[in-house]
Amino acid sequence: MSKFKFAPADDRYELTKVALGESDADLAIVNGSLVNVYTGELLIGDCILIKGDKIAYTGKYLKKGIVPATRIIEATGKVIIPGLVAGHTHLDYICSTSEIVRCSIRTGTTSIITETAEAAFKLGYRGVLEYLKSIRNQPVKFWFTLPPMGTISPAASEHLLTLDETRRLLRRDDCVGTGEVYWNKANAGEKRQLEIIAATIQAGKKVEGHSAGAAANKLQAYTALGITSDHEPITAEETLERLRLGLSVMAREGEVRQDLEAISQLKDRKIDFRRLAVSTDGIGPWELLGRGFMDYLVQHAIDLGFPPIQAIQMGTLNVAEHFNLQDIIGGIAPGKYADIVIIPEIDTIKPETVISNGEIVLLKGESQVQPQPYRYPSFAYQAIRLEKNFKAADFAVPVNTSRTTARVRVIDQLTNVLTRESILDLPVAEGHIRMDAAKDIIKVAAVEYQHTHGQTFTGFIRGLGLKKGAVSTSTCWDSTNLTVAGANEDDMALAVNRIQELHGGTVVCLNGKVAAEAAFPIGGVISDDPLEVLADKLTGIQRRAEEMGCVSPDIRTTLSVLLTPAIPYLRICESGLFNIRLNSPVDLIVNGE
Repeated sequence: MSKFKFAPADDRYELTKVALGESDADLAIVNGSLVNVYTGELLIGDCILIKGDKIAYTGKYLKKGIVPATRIIEATGKVIIPGLVAGHTHLDYICSTSEIVRCSIRTGTTSIITETAEAAFKLGYRGVLEYLKSIRNQPVKFWFTLPPMGTISPAASEHLLTLDETRRLLRRDDCVGTGEVYWNKANAGEKRQLEIIAATIQAGKKVEGHSAGAAANKLQAYTALGITSDHEPITAEETLERLRLGLSVMAREGEVRQDLEAISQLKDRKIDFRRLAVSTDGIGPWELLGRGFMDYLVQHAIDLGFPPIQAIQMGTLNVAEHFNLQDIIGGIAPGKYADIVIIPEIDTIKPETVISNGEIVLLKGESQVQPQPYRYPSFAYQAIRLEKNFKAADFAVPVNTSRTTARVRVIDQLTNVLTRESILDLPVAEGHIRMDAAKDIIKVAAVEYQHTHGQTFTGFIRGLGLKKGAVSTSTCWDSTNLTVAGANEDDMALAVNRIQELHGGTVVCLNGKVAAEAAFPIGGVISDDPLEVLADKLTGIQRRAEEMGCVSPDIRTTLSVLLTPAIPYLRICESGLFNIRLNSPVDLIVNGE
């Protein structure tokens, strides 16, 4: 359970005594300019007194309460802002918790609300509990949203968290609600989604939204179910539509999508921005190492023209208020957790000193604490259970026709994550449908690795650009599938077999050899490599894929999202193709070919 609760009365009275000058502060920050996110003011020359992990006083310099034993941080000429709050992200994925925390400290991100869907899909209820152990007692605070577990995979759908398990998670103090509920499934009245929404509301917690593609009456019908936020709008008008419905909007700028620039067109509208926040929706090693975390998002908002204090509110108080955490985080005031970031200028979000829970975790740009490492139990390293070695023939696509071509439904890859459906004539030889790499049409397969132990469906994809070799990954969303795409079936088989040997990973194969790889052995989705090592490996994977013709800017992500019902609109799983718009399976071969 979380330790982030209201302190007992005796502990809080210690804060009172410090504020009255009757007791000594442990830490004082003096002579800085304080950003008050509650009033939108910049208060010059303020003093902050801290006792334990809480703030006792903010205001003009008090000599009372500051004694020789009090540690003093001189902030003359500096700006003091609240610790930054990440309100929507997926951290049970790719990077280990300790590596994320190590980087978060440097970015002034002191509170994080994370989704837990991948832990749930890959490792079940036990896995969620283990993941929650990994985020406990860290130098930064974590809360989580429980996973609604929307999926197109029949195998995965038979092994979802039970309603009783869901209710147990909702009772936890570190659970702030249910993670993003996919609108198409909720509007279609899927029983599980409606039960989870009802249980969450009954528990007095938030129901987070995912409304990609919903508008007008469909969006309003979805909101009426009890949805409280959305991170999916990609334009200013879509954002305004949601704000007008009372939704909190968490504008994305992360690994998968970058929407903040388009949404920033709202900045000159005369509207209330207190329900607008910024979020990553997922962050990878490249971003954490190269750009930062919430510091980058707030800075980017400022660079796009949002007033600095408004941008800071979008990364602090606005997030805290949405999750009903405003009484303990999100601002600098008596009784709140002492989560504080010192920056050089109000428009320069470059953390120099960071205080989290009253502890100095970054001083003059140097980390002062280390994250708590966590070792998962052995079952977490056994998620990949294929029970056979794959061969090229496992990716054959037989067809019963005497014709030399077959009309086939093909996944058309439009962007890094978006797809559409195309109906194409593909060659048939010796009773099998063949790919046509010269026309950028190659094979793609989904392999169920846990419940049906290797059930495979092979289809076709256009737009990846691969001319040779194969790429496979087990980091697929919302499923227990891995995907593999390739212009050569032998390399496809080798890539899948290598993932099994690694207990999860992303693998590039060419001419019968492994050309690049990264292991994700925890649930098949989390690496235990240091972030710098993982980033180098993923860079190598991308480089080799591009040498083979790949045009995706991030081939691992592109293959990972082919299973999710979250993104329009033609997807694949172990049982076949799935049309998200129709919310139903569709045939590979068209017109009975």
